[in-house]
Amino acid sequence: MRQDHPLAALWRARELIGYLALRDLRLRYRQAVLGVVWVLAQPVASVVVFTLVFSKLAGVNSQGIPYPLFALVGMVTWIYFSSAVLAGNTILVANVSLVTKVYFPRMAAPASALLPPAVDLTASLVLVGGVAVYYGQYPGLRILAVPAWLLLLSITAFGVSLWLSALNVRYRDVQHAVPPVLQLWFFATPVAYPASALTGWAELLYSLNPMVGVVGLGRWVLVGAPWPWWALAGSTVASCVLCASGLLYFNRAERSFADVI
Repeated sequence: MRQDHPLAALWRARELIGYLALRDLRLRYRQAVLGVVWVLAQPVASVVVFTLVFSKLAGVNSQGIPYPLFALVGMVTWIYFSSAVLAGNTILVANVSLVTKVYFPRMAAPASALLPPAVDLTASLVLVGGVAVYYGQYPGLRILAVPAWLLLLSITAFGVSLWLSALNVRYRDVQHAVPPVLQLWFFATPVAYPASALTGWAELLYSLNPMVGVVGLGRWVLVGAPWPWWALAGSTVASCVLCASGLLYFNRAERSFADVI
């Protein structure tokens, strides 16, 4: 029997993806009195600390953008990515009965992990807009490129989630390794500092971190930062390779999910 293309299979499983995402949102906000306030608390608190440490003490260059706004865009981008990856890497082992007893495109599970953090990202972008208005920082027509930025962000998170979710089925150590690895990855990503601090081959090598270009493109789109050039080019290639290889590995590994999960 001919196997469906992964994207076609995902489209047919869109109702299941929506169900899994909605279930996660309900569980997250059940009996949560403050609701969206918690979504905004993390980036705001982080930006306050970053402003004191990196801007006031270290004098980090923020590319002509008010530093709190500069750091806020980086932070909300990173929070979406890390939240999607943390949820995606455990979603298969958290739904053992679904994987073993019901037939569905297994790729729908990590895909559904992209949606709940998108709700949080929407609220965070409203905050970014308010801070941008406060500082008088307007992106102009660049704002039309938001879909391209969100697409690159989603591709990057999906590629990582595909790899980790498939590996976690066979090697449960993966779920314990992900949080500290993400913490190291955070410091290797220009959330609190600009990628332009590096030049030449160092900048090109640094751009192989796919989140470098994602953060740079987000700042260009949302607050009018300089175009990220090499950082975006290298990171886009890295994100596409990561996602394509993740699709191939996941397709090959899912045949044995029900046996080893």
